[in-house]
Formats: sequence, C-alpha cells, structure tokens
Amino acid sequence: MDLQGIFDRQHKRVYRIAMMMLKNEADAEDAVQNIFIKCYEKGMEFRDGDHESAWFITVTKNYCTDQLRSYWNKQVDIGEIPETPVEDGNQEDEGELIEHIMKLPDKYKEVIYLYYYEDYSVKEMSKLLDRKESTIQTQLSVAREKLKKILMKEVG
Repeated sequence: MDLQGIFDRQHKRVYRIAMMMLKNEADAEDAVQNIFIKCYEKGMEFRDGDHESAWFITVTKNYCTDQLRSYWNKQVDIGEIPETPVEDGNQEDEGELIEHIMKLPDKYKEVIYLYYYEDYSVKEMSKLLDRKESTIQTQLSVAREKLKKILMKEVG
C-alpha cells in the first residue's frame, strides 16, 4: 500500500469535508490524522480511484458525524475559515465561497460539495448518500437557490 500516495491524493478532500462538518480547524486536522491512521491500520486496498475517493468521503462523513454526536464535543465558533490550497483559480474567491457554503444547512452543504468540488454525478451521490436521485436533484436545486440568496446579500 502506497500510503504517501493515498495521502497526497486524499488529504485535501478529507480536510475540506471535516472542516465543513466540524467547523473547527483543529478538529478537522484531527479527523485527517485519525482517518489516515484507520486507513493504515486496516491496510486498505482500493480497486480504483473512484473506490478510494468514495471510501474517504464516506469514512470522513461518518467520523465527523460521530464526533458531532459525541458527549465531549463542544461547538466552537470558527470565525474565519482557513484557506485551503486551491489547485486552480483564486484562493481568495475559493475561501469566500466556502465560507458562504458553510452557511447552508448540512444536507445542502453536502450535495453542493460533492457535486461541485468532487465532480460526483447525481446518480453517484444517490448511491454514496443512500438517497433517491430525485431527492439529490431537489437538494441541489434548493442549495443553489439558498447560496444565490446568500451571495446576493453580499453584493447588494
């Protein structure tokens, strides 16, 4: 298993999902560390890149959900969202957009992230999230409208 290669491909994805769900930089960093330890301990072997990505998205989502349900978890106001490296485009715009996406309810954040950042199709998200395709389409539509309203408030 090429853990370094897997880490290089997946760490940004895991961090972004954890940050969106946990809303705390330190907790997101802990999530990255714990999820990669889990991958190493289980000796994970992936069929292909899609299987690898799906595993990390699912495990990250489940880990964060468990953390949020934990008795010991305390919600902290993150203030400013730390900027994560962007492959292409403007990092400042990216940080602002993620900040606005984080204002959405969780079910909308999730579909927006998977669709626009991870390039998942509605069909793929349906399988991954165990929801009907029509539900995913509706959530994407509502998420876009909500995000549009948030962005319009910023401009206007």
